[in-house]
Amino acid sequence: MYIRFSVIVVCYNAGDKLRDTIDSILEQTYEEYEIIIKDAMSTDRSLEKIPLNDKIKMISCKDQGIYDGMNQAVGHATGAYYIFLNCGDSFYNRDVLDHTAQLIKDRDSLIYYGDTFNEYAQSIVTMNSKITPFTCYRHIPCHQACFYAAELFQERRYDLHYKIRADYEHFLWSYFCKNANPRHLGLIVANYEGGGFSETKENEALDRQEHREITEKYMTESQLRKYRLFMIVTLMPIRKYLSRTKWFSGIYNGIKQMIYGE
Repeated sequence: MYIRFSVIVVCYNAGDKLRDTIDSILEQTYEEYEIIIKDAMSTDRSLEKIPLNDKIKMISCKDQGIYDGMNQAVGHATGAYYIFLNCGDSFYNRDVLDHTAQLIKDRDSLIYYGDTFNEYAQSIVTMNSKITPFTCYRHIPCHQACFYAAELFQERRYDLHYKIRADYEHFLWSYFCKNANPRHLGLIVANYEGGGFSETKENEALDRQEHREITEKYMTESQLRKYRLFMIVTLMPIRKYLSRTKWFSGIYNGIKQMIYGE
């Protein structure tokens, strides 16, 4: 039995980036997928550049931002697993869905995740092969590299209280409350454009605030004290800067790959 994927793309005046993302999906060698395009009433005529294809469902209506758009798209999805690609992102190669379907055929997890290629920094971002509470505190896989079981979003969608970290909050809810048992695929899933809304300088304060609020919601005081101390001792602000800098990101992520490699 084939596993069906729903690839969800939300957009607003995305220009040619929307067509580039859709083309990378349509190039997949695996056939059992659908594309849900949720457009927030774009005025740039970018939707007109999307090819007619029976795999594409297009929904155009107003929303309250990217997470509300994702929530609306979920209501039209029929796949067993969902993946969310932003405009400008793409699958790493033509066989991503085929390899993923082979690796998850037993369906013993509610979340499967892989690695990404950060196009801005021109480096592979390798994820830990095992998700732990500390991984959840420090750095979870980005949604462009995650395949979520449909039941996670049928039960609970993104919490729109969070403007930057709604996907982070949903991942932690899935991990701590639904025993999602995330499994690493051992492959690069997506080309991640980088430099998005959550990474801008003006949103850093809100990002930190939401991170604190969410972690306090799901983790104990003892865990938080230990994790915060570790981040200070290991110079996390400097490491974060290096991981996002073109000159150093390749070296930094190469070291991570050696540490996390199986």
